[in-house]
Amino acid sequence: MNVIKKIASRVFQGAMYIVTPFLPWRKPELLVGENKILELPNLIKKQGLSKVLVVTSKDLIDLGLLNGLFTQMKNDSLEYVVYDGTIPNPTIDNIEEGLALYNENNCQGIIAFGGGSPMDCAKGIGARVARPDKKVSQMKGLLKILKKLPLVFAVPTTAGTGSEVTVAAVITDSSTHEKYPINDPMLIPRFAVLDPLLTLGLPKGITSTTGVDALTHAVEAYIGKGNTSETKDMAEKAVKLIHDNLYTAYSNGKDIEARMNMQLAAHYAGIAFTRAYVGYVHAIAHSLGGQYSIPHGLANAIILPHVLEYYGDTVYDKLSSLAKIVGIVGISSKEKAERFIQWIKDLNKSMGIPNKVPGIIEEDIPVLVKRALSEANPLYPVPKFMDEKDMNAMYHQIMA
Repeated sequence: MNVIKKIASRVFQGAMYIVTPFLPWRKPELLVGENKILELPNLIKKQGLSKVLVVTSKDLIDLGLLNGLFTQMKNDSLEYVVYDGTIPNPTIDNIEEGLALYNENNCQGIIAFGGGSPMDCAKGIGARVARPDKKVSQMKGLLKILKKLPLVFAVPTTAGTGSEVTVAAVITDSSTHEKYPINDPMLIPRFAVLDPLLTLGLPKGITSTTGVDALTHAVEAYIGKGNTSETKDMAEKAVKLIHDNLYTAYSNGKDIEARMNMQLAAHYAGIAFTRAYVGYVHAIAHSLGGQYSIPHGLANAIILPHVLEYYGDTVYDKLSSLAKIVGIVGISSKEKAERFIQWIKDLNKSMGIPNKVPGIIEEDIPVLVKRALSEANPLYPVPKFMDEKDMNAMYHQIMA
């Protein structure tokens, strides 16, 4: 990247750093612990709501994860309508279908139940309710909503995205295969339930990739130039919890303590990156998710060590600090940073995560490069910039 573009990007990021504390931030009110999902209907009714839209996926319906919630909603005389058409990497079509169901049934609020995809879909539906005058594509980027959404109650069933606390909804345009974030503080859910029992049935592959997704959130927030004292603290807590609990949750999915700790880790990492932003790992992962429907957590897990190695000495000090927190030792900051990256590689390998991304087509790379750079620059306060040549080389490095 030429000097002028670098300076312009840093000026933009500096302005965002100054303005960000004045935005209408909030954190969701939490219900934390085993069986807390059963307290949600009563909480919803206390907010004056009598009918809600439940946004989820067919897989979660089939697994029976919502049965307890549905029973309790009936017991508490809370009416509900279900939209279960959400797919991985939710689309504009998903949002419009959910919006139609919301409006047709005179719903008053939204329950987002599932992983990052139902969360993003629910946020998108809420945004369209708040801004019926705007298409989803017109909300792409920063602060394009700026109106109060209906109440969103987030119930994560994975420990990875942290979507229950973030300003982002990531949407795919199925006609162009472009995947992009909508960023606005209005998207932060008002309430969230962290119930480890909802994660007990997660397959190993989802446990592993969503867990490294949370790690990616924490690390990218920590090494970027948008870090604050709060995001630093949240990222450090998240990394420590992931280091101590992810492999346990992966190898013994019934370990309640590990599952609860991973939910907390994802939540802390969500707080960190929603304030400090992410970086090129996410920009690349979004492009791959849009083009090939590669699950976001899997893409992040594969890409993370490659991008950290690209950053080189610009992240040695910060990675060495994270290394110290998780008990990784070394003589120099470089050695500790390199060992931290190696720990990520070893963790991925131990959980069956590959080190290359399958399915990337050579002819698609120019478009992927353009989309990733368009998302990342100038918004993401990355420690070291990539230009088209660097990004092109990165796609060739990660492709199987």
